[in-house]
Amino acid sequence: MNRGRRVRSTVWLVVKRLLQLLVALQLSIVATLTAVDAWRKRSRPTAEFPRTPPDPVPVSDGEVTVYTYGEDLYADMLAAIRRARHQVLFESFIWKGDPVGEEFKRALIDAAARGVEVYAVYDGFANLVVPGRFKRFPPTLQVHEHPVVAPGWRLFDLRRYGRDHRKILVVDGEVAFVGGYNVGATYATDWRDTHARITGSAVWDLKNAFVDFWNQHRNPAQPALRDEGATHWEPRIRVHRNVPRQWVFPIRGMYLEAIDRASRYIYLTHGYFMPDHELLRALLSAARREVDVRLLVPQTSNHVVADWLSRGFYSTMLRGGIRLFLYRGAMVHAKTATIDGRWSTIGTANLDRVSLTGNYEVNVEFFDDRLAARMEEIFAADCGNARELTLEEWSRRPFVAKFSETVLGPLRPLL
Repeated sequence: MNRGRRVRSTVWLVVKRLLQLLVALQLSIVATLTAVDAWRKRSRPTAEFPRTPPDPVPVSDGEVTVYTYGEDLYADMLAAIRRARHQVLFESFIWKGDPVGEEFKRALIDAAARGVEVYAVYDGFANLVVPGRFKRFPPTLQVHEHPVVAPGWRLFDLRRYGRDHRKILVVDGEVAFVGGYNVGATYATDWRDTHARITGSAVWDLKNAFVDFWNQHRNPAQPALRDEGATHWEPRIRVHRNVPRQWVFPIRGMYLEAIDRASRYIYLTHGYFMPDHELLRALLSAARREVDVRLLVPQTSNHVVADWLSRGFYSTMLRGGIRLFLYRGAMVHAKTATIDGRWSTIGTANLDRVSLTGNYEVNVEFFDDRLAARMEEIFAADCGNARELTLEEWSRRPFVAKFSETVLGPLRPLL
Protein backbone atom coordinates (compact mmCIF):
# COMPACT_ATOMS: atom_id res chain seq x y z
CA MET A 1 0.00 0.00 0.00
CA ASN A 2 2.80 2.41 0.96
CA ARG A 3 4.63 1.51 -2.23
CA GLY A 4 1.55 2.33 -4.29
CA ARG A 5 1.22 5.71 -2.63
CA ARG A 6 4.91 6.43 -3.27
CA VAL A 7 4.50 5.57 -6.98
CA ARG A 8 1.45 7.82 -7.30
CA SER A 9 3.26 10.59 -5.45
CA THR A 10 6.28 10.27 -7.77
CA VAL A 11 4.09 10.29 -10.90
CA TRP A 12 2.21 13.34 -9.67
CA LEU A 13 5.49 15.13 -8.90
CA VAL A 14 6.82 14.39 -12.40
CA VAL A 15 3.58 15.63 -14.00
CA LYS A 16 3.64 18.75 -11.86
CA ARG A 17 7.24 19.52 -12.80
CA LEU A 18 6.48 18.97 -16.51
CA LEU A 19 3.52 21.33 -16.33
CA GLN A 20 5.65 23.93 -14.57
CA LEU A 21 8.29 23.57 -17.29
CA LEU A 22 5.66 23.95 -20.01
CA VAL A 23 4.25 27.12 -18.45
CA ALA A 24 7.77 28.54 -18.01
CA LEU A 25 8.55 27.84 -21.67
CA GLN A 26 5.29 29.42 -22.78
CA LEU A 27 5.92 32.55 -20.74
CA SER A 28 9.48 32.79 -22.07
CA ILE A 29 8.34 32.46 -25.69
CA VAL A 30 5.52 34.98 -25.23
CA ALA A 31 7.89 37.47 -23.59
CA THR A 32 10.47 37.05 -26.36
CA LEU A 33 7.89 37.40 -29.14
CA THR A 34 6.39 40.49 -27.52
CA ALA A 35 9.78 42.17 -27.07
CA VAL A 36 10.87 41.47 -30.66
CA ASP A 37 7.52 42.68 -32.00
CA ALA A 38 7.72 45.91 -29.98
CA TRP A 39 11.20 46.56 -31.37
CA ARG A 40 10.05 45.93 -34.95
CA LYS A 41 7.04 48.23 -34.61
CA ARG A 42 9.32 51.18 -33.93
CA SER A 43 10.70 51.02 -37.47
CA ARG A 44 7.62 49.71 -39.28
CA PRO A 45 7.01 51.65 -42.54
CA THR A 46 3.81 53.57 -43.28
CA ALA A 47 1.00 51.24 -44.31
CA GLU A 48 0.28 50.98 -48.03
CA PHE A 49 -2.42 48.80 -49.54
CA PRO A 50 -5.01 48.83 -52.36
CA ARG A 51 -8.39 50.48 -51.79
CA THR A 52 -11.68 49.45 -53.34
CA PRO A 53 -14.10 52.38 -53.91
CA PRO A 54 -17.18 52.29 -51.63
CA ASP A 55 -19.79 52.05 -54.36
CA PRO A 56 -23.36 51.11 -53.26
CA VAL A 57 -24.89 47.81 -54.34
CA PRO A 58 -28.71 47.48 -54.52
CA VAL A 59 -29.94 44.72 -52.19
CA SER A 60 -33.67 44.13 -51.80
CA ASP A 61 -35.36 47.45 -50.84
CA GLY A 62 -32.12 49.22 -49.91
CA GLU A 63 -28.42 49.47 -50.62
CA VAL A 64 -25.24 48.01 -49.15
CA THR A 65 -21.97 49.93 -49.43
CA VAL A 66 -18.76 48.08 -48.53
CA TYR A 67 -15.83 50.11 -47.15
CA THR A 68 -12.21 48.97 -47.20
CA TYR A 69 -10.55 52.22 -46.13
CA GLY A 70 -11.14 53.92 -42.79
CA GLU A 71 -11.13 57.55 -43.96
CA ASP A 72 -13.89 56.79 -46.48
CA LEU A 73 -15.96 55.08 -43.81
CA TYR A 74 -15.48 57.73 -41.14
CA ALA A 75 -16.43 60.52 -43.55
CA ASP A 76 -19.78 58.86 -44.26
CA MET A 77 -20.42 57.93 -40.62
CA LEU A 78 -19.76 61.51 -39.48
CA ALA A 79 -21.93 62.88 -42.28
CA ALA A 80 -24.78 60.63 -41.15
CA ILE A 81 -24.42 61.78 -37.53
CA ARG A 82 -24.35 65.44 -38.60
CA ARG A 83 -27.54 64.95 -40.64
CA ALA A 84 -29.36 63.15 -37.82
CA ARG A 85 -32.81 64.53 -37.01
CA HIS A 86 -34.15 62.22 -34.30
CA GLN A 87 -31.79 59.56 -32.96
CA VAL A 88 -28.18 58.33 -33.07
CA LEU A 89 -27.17 54.92 -31.69
CA PHE A 90 -23.37 54.53 -31.56
CA GLU A 91 -21.43 51.50 -30.32
CA SER A 92 -17.70 50.78 -30.62
CA PHE A 93 -15.37 48.24 -29.02
CA ILE A 94 -12.45 50.70 -29.13
CA TRP A 95 -13.05 54.47 -29.15
CA LYS A 96 -9.67 56.19 -29.13
CA GLY A 97 -9.16 59.58 -27.50
CA ASP A 98 -7.18 60.83 -30.51
CA PRO A 99 -8.23 63.42 -33.15
CA VAL A 100 -10.52 60.94 -34.95
CA GLY A 101 -12.14 59.85 -31.69
CA GLU A 102 -12.53 63.50 -30.68
CA GLU A 103 -14.23 64.27 -34.01
CA PHE A 104 -16.80 61.55 -33.39
CA LYS A 105 -17.31 62.73 -29.82
CA ARG A 106 -17.87 66.32 -30.99
CA ALA A 107 -20.31 65.18 -33.69
CA LEU A 108 -22.35 63.26 -31.09
CA ILE A 109 -22.34 66.20 -28.66
CA ASP A 110 -23.41 68.59 -31.42
CA ALA A 111 -26.22 66.22 -32.45
CA ALA A 112 -27.50 66.10 -28.86
CA ALA A 113 -27.29 69.91 -28.63
CA ARG A 114 -29.72 70.27 -31.52
CA GLY A 115 -32.23 67.93 -29.87
CA VAL A 116 -31.24 64.53 -31.28
CA GLU A 117 -31.42 61.56 -28.89
CA VAL A 118 -27.86 60.21 -28.62
CA TYR A 119 -26.98 56.85 -27.08
CA ALA A 120 -23.38 55.60 -27.04
CA VAL A 121 -21.71 52.38 -25.84
CA TYR A 122 -18.03 51.46 -25.61
CA ASP A 123 -16.16 48.60 -23.96
CA GLY A 124 -14.44 49.45 -20.68
CA PHE A 125 -11.67 46.88 -20.93
CA ALA A 126 -10.75 47.76 -24.53
CA ASN A 127 -10.48 51.44 -23.57
CA LEU A 128 -8.51 51.15 -20.33
CA VAL A 129 -5.64 53.12 -21.87
CA VAL A 130 -7.90 55.92 -23.14
CA PRO A 131 -7.50 59.04 -20.92
CA GLY A 132 -10.26 59.51 -18.37
CA ARG A 133 -10.90 63.06 -19.54
CA PHE A 134 -11.99 61.75 -22.95
CA LYS A 135 -14.59 59.54 -21.26
CA ARG A 136 -16.37 62.50 -19.67
CA PHE A 137 -19.55 63.39 -21.56
CA PRO A 138 -22.19 66.09 -21.07
CA PRO A 139 -25.54 64.96 -19.59
CA THR A 140 -27.23 65.50 -22.96
CA LEU A 141 -25.68 62.17 -24.09
CA GLN A 142 -26.66 58.77 -22.73
CA VAL A 143 -23.36 56.85 -22.50
CA HIS A 144 -22.73 53.33 -21.23
CA GLU A 145 -19.25 51.98 -20.53
CA HIS A 146 -19.55 48.20 -20.71
CA PRO A 147 -17.77 47.16 -17.50
CA VAL A 148 -14.67 45.01 -17.30
CA VAL A 149 -16.66 42.65 -15.06
CA ALA A 150 -20.44 42.85 -14.95
CA PRO A 151 -21.83 43.62 -11.48
CA GLY A 152 -23.12 40.74 -9.38
CA TRP A 153 -21.96 38.10 -6.95
CA ARG A 154 -21.56 35.18 -9.38
CA LEU A 155 -17.79 35.27 -9.71
CA PHE A 156 -17.56 32.10 -11.83
CA ASP A 157 -20.48 32.85 -14.15
CA LEU A 158 -18.74 33.19 -17.53
CA ARG A 159 -21.70 35.16 -18.91
CA ARG A 160 -20.50 38.13 -16.83
CA TYR A 161 -17.18 38.42 -18.67
CA GLY A 162 -18.24 38.87 -22.31
CA ARG A 163 -16.59 41.88 -23.95
CA ASP A 164 -18.67 44.18 -26.15
CA HIS A 165 -16.74 43.67 -29.39
CA ARG A 166 -19.48 45.12 -31.62
CA LYS A 167 -19.23 48.19 -33.88
CA ILE A 168 -22.64 49.62 -34.80
CA LEU A 169 -23.98 53.02 -35.84
CA VAL A 170 -27.68 53.56 -36.56
CA VAL A 171 -29.04 57.00 -37.48
CA ASP A 172 -32.76 57.85 -37.47
CA GLY A 173 -33.60 54.21 -38.12
CA GLU A 174 -32.79 54.87 -41.78
CA VAL A 175 -29.10 54.04 -42.20
CA ALA A 176 -26.81 51.64 -40.31
CA PHE A 177 -23.09 50.90 -40.30
CA VAL A 178 -21.52 47.66 -39.06
CA GLY A 179 -18.22 45.84 -39.45
CA GLY A 180 -14.69 45.48 -38.15
CA TYR A 181 -13.61 49.13 -37.87
CA ASN A 182 -13.04 50.58 -34.42
CA VAL A 183 -12.79 54.38 -34.10
CA GLY A 184 -9.31 55.90 -34.09
CA ALA A 185 -6.64 57.55 -36.22
CA THR A 186 -4.63 54.35 -36.76
CA TYR A 187 -7.65 52.57 -38.23
CA ALA A 188 -8.39 55.50 -40.54
CA THR A 189 -5.29 54.99 -42.69
CA ASP A 190 -3.05 52.17 -41.47
CA TRP A 191 -5.43 49.20 -41.18
CA ARG A 192 -7.20 47.28 -43.92
CA ASP A 193 -10.65 46.49 -42.52
CA THR A 194 -14.18 46.01 -43.83
CA HIS A 195 -17.39 47.77 -42.86
CA ALA A 196 -20.85 48.00 -44.45
CA ARG A 197 -23.39 50.80 -44.76
CA ILE A 198 -26.94 49.46 -44.99
CA THR A 199 -30.20 51.17 -45.91
CA GLY A 200 -33.70 49.76 -46.27
CA SER A 201 -35.75 47.55 -43.98
CA ALA A 202 -32.68 45.62 -42.73
CA VAL A 203 -31.67 48.68 -40.70
CA TRP A 204 -34.31 47.63 -38.15
CA ASP A 205 -32.31 44.52 -37.26
CA LEU A 206 -29.20 46.50 -36.35
CA LYS A 207 -31.23 49.09 -34.47
CA ASN A 208 -32.91 46.28 -32.56
CA ALA A 209 -29.50 44.76 -31.77
CA PHE A 210 -28.45 48.05 -30.15
CA VAL A 211 -31.76 48.51 -28.35
CA ASP A 212 -31.65 45.03 -26.82
CA PHE A 213 -28.04 45.47 -25.65
CA TRP A 214 -28.75 48.91 -24.18
CA ASN A 215 -31.87 47.78 -22.32
CA GLN A 216 -30.07 44.73 -20.89
CA HIS A 217 -26.94 46.57 -19.72
CA ARG A 218 -27.85 50.23 -19.07
CA ASN A 219 -27.52 51.85 -15.69
CA PRO A 220 -30.94 51.78 -13.98
CA ALA A 221 -30.81 55.59 -13.84
CA GLN A 222 -30.61 55.74 -17.65
CA PRO A 223 -33.74 55.65 -19.82
CA ALA A 224 -34.71 52.48 -21.64
CA LEU A 225 -35.01 52.52 -25.41
CA ARG A 226 -38.35 51.71 -26.98
CA ASP A 227 -38.47 48.14 -28.28
CA GLU A 228 -40.37 48.25 -31.57
CA GLY A 229 -41.44 45.34 -33.72
CA ALA A 230 -40.47 45.03 -37.37
CA THR A 231 -42.96 46.01 -40.06
CA HIS A 232 -41.07 44.01 -42.71
CA TRP A 233 -39.11 40.76 -42.62
CA GLU A 234 -36.10 41.06 -44.93
CA PRO A 235 -35.26 37.65 -46.47
CA ARG A 236 -31.94 38.60 -48.12
CA ILE A 237 -30.25 40.12 -45.08
CA ARG A 238 -30.05 38.49 -41.67
CA VAL A 239 -28.37 39.88 -38.56
CA HIS A 240 -26.83 37.38 -36.13
CA ARG A 241 -25.92 38.40 -32.58
CA ASN A 242 -23.77 36.57 -30.04
CA VAL A 243 -25.23 37.24 -26.58
CA PRO A 244 -23.08 35.67 -23.81
CA ARG A 245 -25.58 36.72 -21.15
CA GLN A 246 -28.13 34.38 -22.75
CA TRP A 247 -25.67 31.70 -23.95
CA VAL A 248 -26.69 32.52 -27.53
CA PHE A 249 -23.91 32.19 -30.16
CA PRO A 250 -25.46 31.93 -33.67
CA ILE A 251 -22.52 33.31 -35.69
CA ARG A 252 -20.55 30.06 -35.43
CA GLY A 253 -23.60 28.14 -36.67
CA MET A 254 -24.01 30.59 -39.55
CA TYR A 255 -20.45 29.89 -40.70
CA LEU A 256 -20.78 26.10 -40.33
CA GLU A 257 -23.99 26.01 -42.35
CA ALA A 258 -22.61 28.22 -45.13
CA ILE A 259 -19.36 26.23 -45.37
CA ASP A 260 -21.27 22.96 -45.55
CA ARG A 261 -23.33 24.30 -48.46
CA ALA A 262 -20.30 25.40 -50.50
CA SER A 263 -19.87 23.63 -53.83
CA ARG A 264 -17.40 25.87 -55.75
CA TYR A 265 -15.38 28.24 -53.57
CA ILE A 266 -14.99 29.76 -50.11
CA TYR A 267 -13.09 33.02 -49.65
CA LEU A 268 -12.36 34.01 -46.04
CA THR A 269 -10.62 37.14 -44.73
CA HIS A 270 -9.81 37.25 -41.02
CA GLY A 271 -7.43 39.21 -38.85
CA TYR A 272 -7.24 36.43 -36.25
CA PHE A 273 -7.84 32.81 -37.25
CA MET A 274 -7.96 30.16 -34.51
CA PRO A 275 -10.91 27.91 -35.42
CA ASP A 276 -12.29 25.21 -33.19
CA HIS A 277 -12.26 21.58 -34.29
CA GLU A 278 -15.65 21.67 -36.03
CA LEU A 279 -14.93 24.81 -38.06
CA LEU A 280 -11.56 23.47 -39.16
CA ARG A 281 -13.14 20.11 -39.99
CA ALA A 282 -15.82 21.84 -42.10
CA LEU A 283 -13.20 23.76 -44.11
CA LEU A 284 -11.08 20.66 -44.66
CA SER A 285 -14.15 18.68 -45.67
CA ALA A 286 -15.02 21.36 -48.23
CA ALA A 287 -11.49 21.20 -49.64
CA ARG A 288 -11.75 17.40 -49.91
CA ARG A 289 -14.88 17.73 -52.05
CA GLU A 290 -12.84 20.00 -54.36
CA VAL A 291 -14.18 23.33 -53.14
CA ASP A 292 -11.59 26.08 -53.68
CA VAL A 293 -10.99 27.19 -50.08
CA ARG A 294 -8.87 30.32 -49.66
CA LEU A 295 -7.98 32.08 -46.43
CA LEU A 296 -6.48 35.58 -46.28
CA VAL A 297 -4.80 36.56 -43.00
CA PRO A 298 -2.24 39.22 -42.05
CA GLN A 299 1.38 38.30 -42.59
CA THR A 300 1.99 40.15 -39.33
CA SER A 301 -0.93 41.25 -37.16
CA ASN A 302 -1.03 43.69 -34.25
CA HIS A 303 -1.01 40.73 -31.80
CA VAL A 304 2.18 38.72 -32.30
CA VAL A 305 1.12 35.90 -29.93
CA ALA A 306 -2.14 35.47 -31.84
CA ASP A 307 -0.08 35.16 -35.04
CA TRP A 308 1.97 32.32 -33.60
CA LEU A 309 -1.06 30.53 -32.23
CA SER A 310 -2.75 30.82 -35.62
CA ARG A 311 0.32 29.40 -37.38
CA GLY A 312 -0.19 26.18 -35.48
CA PHE A 313 -3.05 25.45 -37.92
CA TYR A 314 -1.09 26.17 -41.11
CA SER A 315 0.37 22.68 -41.63
CA THR A 316 -3.02 20.99 -41.28
CA MET A 317 -4.72 23.48 -43.60
CA LEU A 318 -2.04 23.39 -46.30
CA ARG A 319 -1.89 19.59 -46.27
CA GLY A 320 -5.68 19.54 -46.46
CA GLY A 321 -5.80 21.63 -49.65
CA ILE A 322 -6.69 25.01 -48.15
CA ARG A 323 -4.87 27.87 -49.87
CA LEU A 324 -3.35 30.43 -47.53
CA PHE A 325 -2.60 34.06 -48.45
CA LEU A 326 -0.56 36.39 -46.23
CA TYR A 327 -1.54 40.08 -46.49
CA ARG A 328 1.40 42.47 -46.69
CA GLY A 329 1.96 46.14 -45.97
CA ALA A 330 -0.79 46.62 -43.38
CA MET A 331 -2.79 44.91 -40.68
CA VAL A 332 -5.85 43.28 -42.23
CA HIS A 333 -8.53 43.28 -39.52
CA ALA A 334 -11.58 42.30 -41.60
CA LYS A 335 -14.05 39.59 -40.59
CA THR A 336 -15.64 38.62 -43.89
CA ALA A 337 -16.43 35.68 -46.13
CA THR A 338 -18.11 35.02 -49.48
CA ILE A 339 -19.17 31.67 -50.93
CA ASP A 340 -20.21 30.48 -54.40
CA GLY A 341 -21.20 33.92 -55.66
CA ARG A 342 -24.37 33.81 -53.56
CA TRP A 343 -23.60 34.23 -49.88
CA SER A 344 -21.52 36.76 -47.92
CA THR A 345 -21.01 37.97 -44.39
CA ILE A 346 -19.54 41.15 -42.90
CA GLY A 347 -19.27 41.63 -39.17
CA THR A 348 -17.30 41.92 -35.98
CA ALA A 349 -16.61 38.27 -35.10
CA ASN A 350 -13.21 36.70 -35.64
CA LEU A 351 -12.92 32.97 -36.22
CA ASP A 352 -11.63 32.22 -32.73
CA ARG A 353 -13.06 31.06 -29.43
CA VAL A 354 -13.22 34.52 -27.86
CA SER A 355 -15.41 35.89 -30.66
CA LEU A 356 -17.51 32.82 -31.38
CA THR A 357 -18.27 31.71 -27.81
CA GLY A 358 -17.24 34.61 -25.57
CA ASN A 359 -17.88 38.15 -26.83
CA TYR A 360 -20.92 40.18 -27.76
CA GLU A 361 -20.64 40.18 -31.56
CA VAL A 362 -22.75 40.99 -34.59
CA ASN A 363 -22.46 39.67 -38.16
CA VAL A 364 -24.68 40.42 -41.11
CA GLU A 365 -25.45 37.59 -43.52
CA PHE A 366 -26.29 38.50 -47.13
CA PHE A 367 -27.98 36.32 -49.76
CA ASP A 368 -27.34 38.39 -52.88
CA ASP A 369 -25.39 37.71 -56.08
CA ARG A 370 -24.38 41.34 -56.72
CA LEU A 371 -23.04 41.85 -53.24
CA ALA A 372 -21.18 38.54 -53.43
CA ALA A 373 -19.59 39.77 -56.67
CA ARG A 374 -18.45 42.94 -54.88
CA MET A 375 -16.97 40.86 -52.04
CA GLU A 376 -15.12 38.70 -54.58
CA GLU A 377 -13.76 41.85 -56.22
CA ILE A 378 -12.46 43.04 -52.85
CA PHE A 379 -10.98 39.63 -52.07
CA ALA A 380 -9.17 39.59 -55.42
CA ALA A 381 -7.73 43.06 -54.77
CA ASP A 382 -6.56 41.96 -51.33
CA CYS A 383 -4.94 38.81 -52.70
CA GLY A 384 -3.06 41.05 -55.13
CA ASN A 385 -1.44 42.58 -52.05
CA ALA A 386 -0.66 39.19 -50.49
CA ARG A 387 1.67 36.30 -51.10
CA GLU A 388 0.55 32.70 -51.16
CA LEU A 389 2.18 30.45 -48.59
CA THR A 390 2.91 26.97 -49.93
CA LEU A 391 3.31 23.75 -47.99
CA GLU A 392 6.86 23.39 -49.29
CA GLU A 393 7.84 26.84 -47.98
CA TRP A 394 6.08 26.29 -44.67
CA SER A 395 7.79 22.93 -44.14
CA ARG A 396 11.19 24.64 -44.42
CA ARG A 397 10.61 27.01 -41.49
CA PRO A 398 13.27 26.82 -38.73
CA PHE A 399 13.13 24.19 -36.00
CA VAL A 400 12.87 26.95 -33.37
CA ALA A 401 9.64 28.15 -34.99
CA LYS A 402 8.20 24.63 -35.05
CA PHE A 403 9.17 24.08 -31.41
CA SER A 404 7.62 27.39 -30.33
CA GLU A 405 4.36 26.62 -32.16
CA THR A 406 4.17 23.25 -30.40
CA VAL A 407 4.81 24.76 -26.95
CA LEU A 408 2.22 27.51 -27.49
CA GLY A 409 -0.36 25.06 -28.88
CA PRO A 410 -2.19 24.45 -25.56
CA LEU A 411 -2.97 28.18 -25.36
CA ARG A 412 -5.13 28.14 -28.52
CA PRO A 413 -8.42 27.21 -26.77
CA LEU A 414 -7.99 30.27 -24.55
CA LEU A 415 -8.16 32.62 -27.56
